[in-house]
Order: sequence, then C-alpha cells, then structure tokens
Amino acid sequence: MNSEGVVLDDMGNKVVYEFPIERWFALDEDDGKIQRDCLVGGNQPTGIVYNVQIVTGNIRGAGTNSKIHIVMHGTKGLKNSGKVFLEGGKFERSLTDIFNVEIAALLSPLSRVTIGHDNDGVNAGWYCEKVVVYCSFTGIEQTFPCGKWLDEKEGDGLIERELYEMVSLRHRRQKKHPWSLWIWTSDLPGAGTDADISFQVYGDKGKSDEMRLDNKSDNFEQGQTDKFMVELPDLGKLTKLRIWHEKRNPFAGWHLSKVTLKKTLTKEKYNFPCERWLDINEDDNEVVRELPASGDLIDEPLPVIKYRLTVCTGNVGGSGTDASIFINLIGDLGDTGERQLVNCKNNVNKFEKGNMDEFIIEAVNIGQIRRCRIGHDGKGGGCGWFLDKVVVREEGKAEANAVEFPCNRWLDRNEDDGQIVRELVPFSDGQRLYNISYQIAVKTGDIPGGSSDSNVFVKLYGEKGDTDKMMLVVSTNNLGNYFETGRVDIFTVETFDIGQINRLMIGHTNKGMRAGWFLDSVQIMVPVHGNKYMFPSHRWLCKDEADGKTEVEIYPSEILDMEQLMNYEIVVVTGDVMFAGTNAKVFIQIYGEKGKTEVLRLESRSNNFERNTTEIFKMEAKDVGKIFKIRIGHDGSGIGSGWFLETVDIKHLILALVPKEKKKENKKKKKKKKKDEDDDDEDGGEEMQEVVYTYHFPCSRWLSGGEEDGELVVELVPEEAEDLEVFTYEVCVFTGKMLGAGTDANVFINIYGENGDTGERLLSNSDNINKFERGQEDVFIVTAVDLGTLKKLRIRHDNTKPYSSWYLDRVEIVDTKEDVTYYFPCNRWLAVEEDDGQVARELVPVDEAFMRQDEDEEGGSTTLGLEQKSMSTTYTLKIKTGEKKYAGTDANVFAILFGEKDDTGEKSHHYVYSY
Repeated sequence: MNSEGVVLDDMGNKVVYEFPIERWFALDEDDGKIQRDCLVGGNQPTGIVYNVQIVTGNIRGAGTNSKIHIVMHGTKGLKNSGKVFLEGGKFERSLTDIFNVEIAALLSPLSRVTIGHDNDGVNAGWYCEKVVVYCSFTGIEQTFPCGKWLDEKEGDGLIERELYEMVSLRHRRQKKHPWSLWIWTSDLPGAGTDADISFQVYGDKGKSDEMRLDNKSDNFEQGQTDKFMVELPDLGKLTKLRIWHEKRNPFAGWHLSKVTLKKTLTKEKYNFPCERWLDINEDDNEVVRELPASGDLIDEPLPVIKYRLTVCTGNVGGSGTDASIFINLIGDLGDTGERQLVNCKNNVNKFEKGNMDEFIIEAVNIGQIRRCRIGHDGKGGGCGWFLDKVVVREEGKAEANAVEFPCNRWLDRNEDDGQIVRELVPFSDGQRLYNISYQIAVKTGDIPGGSSDSNVFVKLYGEKGDTDKMMLVVSTNNLGNYFETGRVDIFTVETFDIGQINRLMIGHTNKGMRAGWFLDSVQIMVPVHGNKYMFPSHRWLCKDEADGKTEVEIYPSEILDMEQLMNYEIVVVTGDVMFAGTNAKVFIQIYGEKGKTEVLRLESRSNNFERNTTEIFKMEAKDVGKIFKIRIGHDGSGIGSGWFLETVDIKHLILALVPKEKKKENKKKKKKKKKDEDDDDEDGGEEMQEVVYTYHFPCSRWLSGGEEDGELVVELVPEEAEDLEVFTYEVCVFTGKMLGAGTDANVFINIYGENGDTGERLLSNSDNINKFERGQEDVFIVTAVDLGTLKKLRIRHDNTKPYSSWYLDRVEIVDTKEDVTYYFPCNRWLAVEEDDGQVARELVPVDEAFMRQDEDEEGGSTTLGLEQKSMSTTYTLKIKTGEKKYAGTDANVFAILFGEKDDTGEKSHHYVYSY
C-alpha cells in the first residue's frame, strides 16, 4: 500500500488533523516498514531511528514463532513509542535479531522497555536473553537484561515483561542527527535513471560516510522529487556534497537538477544546485558531481576546480595494466573521493608501458594537495601495474605549481609487498616512512553458512581523521580463499596516521553466490603506536539475516598494549659485477644505543637482490636509538648464493626544525594570525616537522663461501662513525679427549661484549679439514665491530648429523687488536642423550689463573659450574598443541625469548617432560 496521508476529524472539538505521509507500507518497497509514526501537518519525515537488538537465549526450546512487540518508554515515563511490532525477525535459539524502529519522539535515554508476544502459533513460549537499544541521535546504547521465559507454561507464566537497564553496560557512540534529503531530477527527456545513487557530505568539521540510496521504489524518475531521511554526524557548517552512481551503461544516465539538505530539528537548510548530466554519453562523460553548498548560512560557495592529472606508467617489463584504476586526491580542505580514471584525454589505450595519461577531475576546491591514494581493482589477467609517478596541477595554473607524487613501485599482488593500492606523498626520499601499517585480523564465525565469497572492505576512524574505504583483497597470511568459516584472515593496510582508533566500519559488496557473512570479531594491531584493538561483532552481515545490513559500525571493547615499534626504511644496493645477485635468504640486524632489533628477514614478493638493483624494504622494528652498526648476511641457500653487496642505507623519521614553507593559498589566514601571535621572520621562520634521517653503510664486498674470506655475514658501521672499528677475533675451540667427544653437526657461536654481540655465526672455515674431532683444536676467524670487553659467549650445534653429540672442553678467544686472550671453560656435553640434554651452552670468561688451577685441582669445575649458574636463569617453557586433527608436528620447534635486556637466541626443544 502507498499512503498519501490520513485525515482525522475530531467532531467534538470541531478540529481537522491532517497527517501527510506519502510513503510505502510494504515489506518489499521503500524502507520495508508496515508501521509508521506521523506528525500533524508535517510535510517531511521527522522520525528518530532506534536500533533494537533482541537476543534469544541459548537454552533448549528458547525460540518462538509468535509475534514479538516492544514498547520503549522515555525518561520519567512521560512519552513512549506505543506498541511496535518487530516484523521479519527469526527469534531462534542463540540468535540476535536486529530492527530499525523509526519513532517521531525523542525517547533516548530510555527509562525502561516492555517486551512481549501474542502467544500465537506452535511453540509460542520464548526465552529472551536481553534487549539492546541504540539511538544514533543521542549516541547512547542501552542494555536491558531479561534472562527469563515469556511463556504461559514456564516460571511465572508472564508473556510480557518490563525490563530495566543495566547502567554499567551503557555505551556512548558517535551522535548522528536526522536530516531531510530532497533530490530533484530534471524535467528533461531521459533525465531519470534506474541506478542506485550514492552521496557524501562534507562540512568544516569533517565528512559523512558514503551513503547509498537504493532505487527500489522507482526513485529518480524524470521531473520527480524524492525525499529521504538520512542521519549525519555533526559536520559543522556544510561545504559540499558529492553525488554519483556506478552504472556505466547507456541507460543509466541521469540529469540532476539540485539537492537540498534540511536538518530536521534546527531547520537549517542547504542547497546544492547541479543542472548537469551524470552520464557516460553527455557533458564531460562523468558519473560523479561535486556540488558546493549554498544558502542563507553560506557567504560564498566554494569554487569548483578542474584538476589535471598526469599518470606516468613505468618503463619496466610488464608494467602496463588493463585493470580499472581509481584515485583520491587529499588536501587541506577535504578530498575528491575515489574517482575512476576512465576518460583519458590523450591516449586511447590507457596505462600502457611508458605512457603519460592525462585525466581531468572536477572537484570543489580541496586546498593544498597533501597526498594522493591510487590503486586498481586487481581484476583481469596481468593486472599488475608499475606506477612511476602522478603529477597534479590545477587547470589554467602554471606547470611550476604542479605537485608531483613519486611512486616507482608495483601495484601487483605478486610483486613488492603485494598491495594494489598505494598512498603517495610528494617526497621521494623515505616516502614509505610517512605511512603507518594497520594489521587487520578478521575472524569469520564458526557457524554453518558463515563464510562469504564477497569482497570485504573496512574503514577506520581515528582522532586525527578517518581512512578511505579499503578493500581487503591481499592477505598477509596468504590463505588464498578468504573469509572461510571459523578462520582468521590477516591484512595489512598502509595509510596516514589517524591517531587512536575510536571505531571502524566493516562490510562487504554483497557480490558472489554466497555473499552473506557471519563476522565474529576484528582485531587491529598498530605496532608504531604499540596498540592492539579488539572489536567484537558476532553478527550477520547479510541481506537475508538479522537487520539485512551488509555493513556495520563497531566500537572497540578494549585497547591492549603491545611492544611499540618504529618504521625503518632499508635500502639495499646489489653491486654491478658478474654473478652479483643471490637467491639466498637475506637478513639484517640493527644495533643502536638503546639495544638491538630482532633478526629481520629482507624479502618481498618480487625476485630480490638481482645484479645492479636497488631495493627498498619497509620494516617495523624496535627503536634502537642512534645506530652504531648493522649486521647483514644470507644463509647460503639456493644455487649461486654468493652475493656482492654494494651499500645499505637505513632511514627513519625524526622531528627537526625546518624552514616554514611559504603557503600561497593561506596568505589571508597568515595576516589574521599575525595580530594574535608574535611575528615570524620575513622568510617564514622555522617549525618542527618530521624529516628523514639516513645512515649510510658502504660495503662493496662479496658475501660468498668461495670469495674473499668466505664469510656470508658482514658487520658494517655508518659512514660518519669514526670511533668504531671492525675487529678480528680468533676463536679457538677445544673438543674434549673422551670417547665420542667429536661432532659432525654444524656449530654456531655468538660472542657478547659490552658493545653488543656478533650475532650467531656458523663456524665453517677451520684450519682443519675435519672440524671438531676428539682432542682437537679448531681455529676460526670472526670479524665484528669492536665489542669492547667480552662478557659471555653462546655456543650450540644443530643436532642434524648421525654423530652430533659433542663434548666441549673450552673456547679461547683472542682479541687480535688488544692482544688479549679470553678463556671460556665448558667441560660439558652438548648432546640430547648426555648430561641435561641441552645442545646449547652459555659460557663466561675466567682468568688464566683459574684455568691453571683447574688443571691442578678437582674442585675447579664445581666453582666454574656455580659461576655459570649464577649468571644464568632457568626458564620452563610449556607449549600446548591444539586439539584439532593433524595439529601436531614432527619438525624441530624452536623458541626465542625476548626480554628488556636481551634475547635468548634460538633454542631448539628436543626433550619434552610430561606433566
């Protein structure tokens, strides 16, 4: 039924009341409601929407087929909603049904709710767990526990109950205000469209989300005015509106006359005149328009500017793409939103190798352009794209005013970091440092049919701003088929720092055979902030389940601390000599005044470390303060593993005083400021800004078993560091004389001094062909940055050979520069089946006199044992293997414990004690 309105004649008082409605009462039209609140004489909707969640209990027979109704009572009980029937709910055991109820009165915060049913149908009895009511206008979410039967045959026999709020569970969310949106389609032939229309509103306090207006009731017809109720956050004074549709076919074209927005409560009104086509065959062939706000509250509407983009595709093999490219320009006054780059001005074939493609983006002035976000949809074979740079300038302005955004990277699932969207800044040096990583772990519920084939997107909101809507299409944990039942998919997205996250929006595009999705929870880790956010959801995002929503806003239930890391950019240059490249696994470790990082693996999805290449890796690692050395090397794996390393640069951001940039756009603002503040110097003075700090490490040598000294690992000091030198340490290893003392296993050593350690080194090149034989001395050379006075060493073998057990007598280390010898007695087995079963030992240095005394006296070894014990701590590690099928492993498992002072190094677990 489509109701024009209702007329009520009060005959006793001789008054006629008119209730204009003009809305559908139908489950499959308009908003699907069959019950409405109407105001006298109101010519536009003024309802406030309440989100009502009804949770049915998890006990046998809890569900019902009866009709459920609710009455919401306002504060002090003066107003109530009247009896609202909750149509379309399932009310099945352990399920949450969600409804949007539109009421003309502002009732929130509620004093109580009444919930009941009509006791009709088979199994009429119902066990209600709780009712949760959220009012977006006040931003208040209230929980009303029930935990009782509404059943004539159970408990007290009531089928209607009064529920009161548990105040400790009250949450405050972002407030949203009701607005009336009027859209006027022009009265021209072919002006109407069958497309869904989307819009986004901007104000001086921020922007709304993208909102879609479904075209299921024959909206947007020629000469028609369509009215909608929308909820917008507090945006301050409105500045612009962007409106678009996504149908790029000949029949979707639309001629929009104007849009009007009116705030329901304050009646403030804004006009957005358009009078243009959104059509691929008309005007400039675009399907998006930006409209500046005008009206009584606006002194002067903002200008609409044409931005000319030049998109430069790189010159490397396979750099072109046929994928659909989009871009978003972000400036001081807002952004352009994501725009498809379809209408190229100078090339028929877009985004081909070496192309410079030009596009026009028409937008309300966004001020000084600060960043640009560019990406593609990942569709089509060979969709990978190598983007050189993007250049942006205002049409009609000089070339000198253009802003250049260097990229010089792949947007390809199989290259670089696998991302197909990048956020670019106008600095080439250390450009990756200006974005931070958000690791998003999405858990799909473990319930039948919970998995989804649809594409999932997420948007994060923080204290410093919100991100774009980001598609989760390239996972970090590479599970292939995403969002499967009971599984966790992890995605990394890089964007500007939005500060502390206060909420997120997550949803899916509702495409695919099984689009419906049961989202259990989302966890977001931000290593650069040292924060982990937990977002519980436990609800359907499905057209046919709960409230039919496919996207939802979630607030964090808790924010946990994790280790705070910082961004490093590591630039590695492989030399230009024959066979310089390597396929081996390359690692790096960074040492600074505040400690050392973990051993970091340098890898990406591209083929790394080819001859004469420069590669850039962005790493999150511990802030080590001022860097004094790095250790870089490889594991020797693969064919032709030898590597000629030219240089390494390590970059991070620091705050420094830099000259202020002269802002042409902000001259007016500056003049106003000068009245309030002390005047800066004529040249603009200085301000604190993030700048890139670089450490340069020259190397120019082979890391190869068959070249130079045969080492695969090298320690480098920064170019400007003059006080640190690379030392040579002679390591003499004495194997015991008892039967079976020798070993064929690989032996590793790590030497610790007051200036750090050598890292774990394989003892490979001895002066003996057969190493670690019974009663033998083996001498090795270890090259490292000056360690200062030696404190301890750690020695282990990998237990990989048939004869691995080893009795180590002692290790002597000669510091050739200082001509000092350190003695590290051991006198113990490193063997799984001997002594305490350990294959690793930490040894402490003793003086020469102790060694002599050990030869003469029996008690020496006891003293040494006590001394080593006093310097060590025993940690008991319990590892619980999951109960799932095939959860166990036959592989060697190792663990490394990290503490404030140091780490334990790699510990393999050979002995298992049963508890």
